[in-house]
Amino acid sequence: MSDKPFDLEAEVRDLAARRDIYNVACVYMRGQDRLLPELHRSAFHDDAYVDCGLYAGSADGFVEFAQGFLGELKSSHHLIGQVHIDVQGDVADGEVYFIAYHRIVENGEDKDLIVAGRYVDRYEKRDGVWKIARRREIVDWARTDPASDSFLREQTALHLGGRRNEDFSVTRNWPPEAGQR
Repeated sequence: MSDKPFDLEAEVRDLAARRDIYNVACVYMRGQDRLLPELHRSAFHDDAYVDCGLYAGSADGFVEFAQGFLGELKSSHHLIGQVHIDVQGDVADGEVYFIAYHRIVENGEDKDLIVAGRYVDRYEKRDGVWKIARRREIVDWARTDPASDSFLREQTALHLGGRRNEDFSVTRNWPPEAGQR
């Protein structure tokens, strides 16, 4: 047990910072998977540095690279795992675990490329807004397997994800029977 008195204001600031930083991670992933470059870019400060191994440099250059790379794939789905954030005032260090599923075409056949890794980040709060200032992507493992979801072709009632501005999360094109609320 600590001898330091409980500081409610500091606790609330810390929790708000963690919430905002986690939201930045979610915005980043959604921007990638839905191929929304403006949303993707919004996760970074203007002078951010990004190193994903295949690209190292500015946030603008990274988003252009990533959107082009992911746009060549049939689909992608990034899933956030555990997130560790150490907040020190208006600066925070973090480690975000992820698993990324990519549908690729290799030699004319659909394949699933699965990549698991971590983002090691520096976040900064500037003008009241938390964003990524520095990011390094570390790949812990990857594998490529034959696509194994042929049932999707037969289940036409399932709602498959779209990209760019065609996904339901962007259009929210509810049918009339869904009501108006």
